Amino acid sequence: MIRKFLHRIFSFSSNESVTAGPVFRTIGSEQHGIARSRISPGSLKVATTLQQAGYSAYVVGGAVRDLLLGLKPKDYDVATNATPEEVRAVFRHSRIIGRRFRLVHVISRGETVEVSTFRGKVSDNAAVAKNMRAHTDETGRLLHDNVFGSQEEDVRRRDFTINALFYDPGTEEIIDYLNGFEDVKAKRLCIIGEPEQRYREDPVRMLRAVRLAAKLDIRIDDKTAAPIGDLAPLLLNVPPARLFDEMLKLLFSGHALAAVIDLRARGLHHGLLPILDVILEQPLGERFISLVLKNTDERVRQDKPVSPGFLFAALLWHEVLAVWNTHLQAGEKTTPALHKSMGEVLSAQRSRLAIPHRHDSIIYDIWSMQPRFQARAGRKPFRLLEHPHFSAAYDFMLLRCKSGEIDEELGQWWQIFKDADNASREAMLLQESPAGRRRKRRSRSKPAGEKVEAGPAESADQEIS
Repeated sequence: MIRKFLHRIFSFSSNESVTAGPVFRTIGSEQHGIARSRISPGSLKVATTLQQAGYSAYVVGGAVRDLLLGLKPKDYDVATNATPEEVRAVFRHSRIIGRRFRLVHVISRGETVEVSTFRGKVSDNAAVAKNMRAHTDETGRLLHDNVFGSQEEDVRRRDFTINALFYDPGTEEIIDYLNGFEDVKAKRLCIIGEPEQRYREDPVRMLRAVRLAAKLDIRIDDKTAAPIGDLAPLLLNVPPARLFDEMLKLLFSGHALAAVIDLRARGLHHGLLPILDVILEQPLGERFISLVLKNTDERVRQDKPVSPGFLFAALLWHEVLAVWNTHLQAGEKTTPALHKSMGEVLSAQRSRLAIPHRHDSIIYDIWSMQPRFQARAGRKPFRLLEHPHFSAAYDFMLLRCKSGEIDEELGQWWQIFKDADNASREAMLLQESPAGRRRKRRSRSKPAGEKVEAGPAESADQEIS
């Protein structure tokens, strides 16, 4: 036990000064107001168990930040000086994950708690850098930095000061190295270190800054914001899968509309989604996207389910329309041209944003069902009601009506039709038949006693402009 204790004291300290220890301040619970009881049972158990085993362990990051802001944390992370293998040895129900960043997922009291080992700077240890083959690409982006270090080094590797606070559940104290506590109280987002260098190391930090500012309703510090516009092209160098993960967090943050507006204002939208590149500059498309994001935000805040497939179908819809119209103008038939356009748009998008193929089914169904809402004759509406993705396609169509893209009368008709009994539905379809439409026209325009000749039948399959 004594040997383990001494190992913990002196581990990961090769890069620290012997004469000058780490500079930090301790903030007591009477000042910060976070009692141990507010920490989730699972993360509290993980942190205290590691401490009892002789390791340092803290609740870190977004959980501490959110508690200080009076918000309910989505999850709780723990940081420790124990290596992944040592954490794994302490907890039977755990597994090591990750390649670039090796972490441990611990199952504790029904929670999955993510445990990370304190990280260090590769550049400070040439031997470690060579051994780990850590390097950056030509733009300065870190490709491999999975090196362990001290607590202070770990703090300085984090992205923003408000995410660099350590809560000790044993003492109920917060350890603050970088004045993150003051930044939380001032609702100010400050990057740790030199902004341009930190953005070059990981361009996703620019997206994260926008997401956190919108989600937490805080201001991005001027120094932190200054390089973002010039460095936006660095996002083109981020792997598509990682870009998708970060965009999903942004779009499902509950504040997507505010975040997307800020993305555009800072020039970060280019290259992420065609819909953000082009459609946001068009009034009709901007209204549609604003309605979609507002609807998504409301569902997230109400803890209602949200579908990535639905959201990406909406974000890319106007791009599909543009490509579809191009094929129609070239003389291609309506339905084949639509399916061809859908494939082209998704294929082009995946070169920048790795939308998983598991979402393809609902995206394709929502798109392909839109023209079918125009067909209000025969048995087609009944077959449409039976489609497994009818509800999603129906909600999508209503948003198109509300945005002014198509006539609101279509949405009103379907709202009545889907809730009606079969007899009422049959009567509605009879009214939509050519004869029924002629009768409706006569009732609207025929003066009393005047005979009006029947006009040509109207097509039930109108094309979408």
